[in-house]
This record gives sequence, structure tokens and C-alpha cells, in this order.
Amino acid sequence: MQIKSWFGVALLFSLPLAAFAQSPVSGFMNGKGKGTIAVSYSAEQYDNVFLVPNNAEGVPVFNDVQVNSTSLYASYGISNRFDVVVGLPYIQTRGNASEAVLNELGYDNERSGLQDVSLWMKYNPYSCKAGKGNLSLIIAAGLKTPMSDYKADEGLQSIIAIGNRATSGNGMAIAQYKAESGLFVSAQAGYSLRSGRVPNAAVGEIKAGFAHRRFYADIWYAGQRSDGGTNILGEGFDGFFPATDVTYTRAGLSVYVPLPGGFGLSAGASKYLTGRNIGEATGFSGSVVYSF
Repeated sequence: MQIKSWFGVALLFSLPLAAFAQSPVSGFMNGKGKGTIAVSYSAEQYDNVFLVPNNAEGVPVFNDVQVNSTSLYASYGISNRFDVVVGLPYIQTRGNASEAVLNELGYDNERSGLQDVSLWMKYNPYSCKAGKGNLSLIIAAGLKTPMSDYKADEGLQSIIAIGNRATSGNGMAIAQYKAESGLFVSAQAGYSLRSGRVPNAAVGEIKAGFAHRRFYADIWYAGQRSDGGTNILGEGFDGFFPATDVTYTRAGLSVYVPLPGGFGLSAGASKYLTGRNIGEATGFSGSVVYSF
């Protein structure tokens, strides 16, 4: 099993209100006719919120929030230099509001449903030998759009909405160096154009790790900076949460171990380090992977 055919399983769609938690594209290519199918499960929880000017201890109305995600992911190499990537998550969010609060406001403690399907195309126009390794430059374009009629405009109930109901067009540029030893480092940056009142955003990620046919591990640092938007309870905020300035930094790690027959298992953990208008969440994830 080649690293190029299974690296994409690190993608986990676990955050409903931000564009990406970890980047949906990597610096590895599948190779012609090779691909990956993965089913992943992730869970994250938060009881503090990054707000402006002061963070909030306890989530308004809901006290704390649990987000669970089951996702289907697939990638395939059309050629040695061109990949397609598809992902679709089912999201369940659960709050912890009291029955008295729910009855008074007419709210529910749970929202669930299919979130947003994403389709990415990734092209590797240039790669070369560099010292004792290889340097690759990659460009990627993606489209993400809602797959169900979930709501995102229900006032404070939308604190536990499963998404922002925006369609986005995304572009990324990636540079990666992989040494013969298996050590690698990659950096990527891009921009996301969103529909409606959801602010556009710049996104980026730095990743380093070890990629070998018997084992894979990485650590990563990712971020998003919204281009505009309001602050929750700040000037101009009208109760429509998708229009807020969701800016954050997040760090995490992931590991993968191949099994016989083309199968494998992956696991990961992540945490929000800084942010605004977003939960201070810690998350864990796991995937069952098939590579061909």
C-alpha cells in the first residue's frame, strides 16, 4: 500500500460552523487509478466560547455543546497528477439546556442531518528532486454546498445549528517536501468565497510528519481569518449567527496504521487554541479506511 493512496483519510468533517477544521486537501497524490474510501466518526465538546472582547464561560442557553459527525470520504486519482476528492458528513449537535429554558424559549437541545457535500479537484503541475527528497507544488479548487434543508437562521437556537447553509468556492495552493526517510513538511494557503451573508475567509495550514508504508503520523496547525462579519452580541449583530466573524487557530495530530487487505485505521485529536465567535472545542476522531 502506498502512502499516496491513503493519506487523504486524515480529513475529518467535524466542525459545522467553520469552513475547515483541517484542510480537505493534502500534499500527497493518489496516483492514476488509485484511491481511498473512508468512513469516519468524530466527537468534540465545548463549554467555553471565544467571544469579543471577553470569552464566555458556558455556552449561552445551552451551557455546553457536543458535536458528533459521521462522514463518508472518497478520493481517486484520474491521473498521476490529477485527483478528485468528495466528502459528505452527517452532523448531530446536542446542547445541555434545562427543560425550563427549552420550554420558555421554545427551543430544542438537538439538531441533526446531512450537512454540506464537498467536491475538490487537485492538480500537481510541478514536482522535482530536491536534495534527498521530492518537492511538490499543487493547486486545488473545491465547491461545498448544503445537502439538506437544515436551518441556520433560528436566533439563539442556531448556536447548535449543523452548518451555515452557505455555498462556497474554494482555492488552495500547496507546497510539500518529502524526504526519502519518510519525513515530510507541507504548507498551504487559500481563500474561500461564501454565498449569502456568510463572510469570505482566508485559510491556511502547516503540517509535518512521517509517511511510511507501515505507519503514518502528523501534527498540524491550521487557521481561518474571516474577511468581515460581525461579533456575537456586538455592533451590527442581528441574531444571524452565520454572518459572524469566525476566526480561529487550531492544532492537532493524526495517526494511521494499515491492515491486511487494503484496510486501515486512523485516529486523531485536535483543539482550538484561539478564536472569535466560536466554541473552544476539543475533539477526537477515528476512521475505517479502504485503499485500492
